[in-house]
Amino acid sequence: MAMKSILGLYAEAGAAADGVQALRQAGFAPKDYEILTGSPYPEGAFGEEPTPNRLPYFAIAGAACGFAVATLFVIGLQMAFPLVTGGKPLLSIPPSIIILFEGSMLGSIIMTVVGILFECRLPRVRLGPYDQRITMGYIGLLVQADETRVPRAEAALRDSRAEELIR
Repeated sequence: MAMKSILGLYAEAGAAADGVQALRQAGFAPKDYEILTGSPYPEGAFGEEPTPNRLPYFAIAGAACGFAVATLFVIGLQMAFPLVTGGKPLLSIPPSIIILFEGSMLGSIIMTVVGILFECRLPRVRLGPYDQRITMGYIGLLVQADETRVPRAEAALRDSRAEELIR
């Protein structure tokens, strides 16, 4: 079945929350719809379920990868080009700590930026319908459904006082 997109426009946040509730009662899962707003609303303002924040996991994974790469870099360079200075050990810990810290931070920063792009769902490969009024204060409720469920979604959006439906 081909997936279709329906955009319901609402002028008020309460009506949009009613639209989310109507979609749930019509059998749509939270992954089937998305709320589009031009202004910030607190999470859960429309009755949607809170999404887990996975950004710290990206930062921790990046720090671990950066630390591993920095460790290989420090040990590999000191073993590949041994330079014995005054009988001191080849692998000196205090100067290595600085490079290990910098590698951890670099890996953490890079993976945090990647995580932000991932959490923001960028780049958007498939765009659905959109209306410019969303940037002027309207609230859009975008529903992704297969062709057999489109009438049920449209009925749920109309029953919840959607001002306009766009396919």
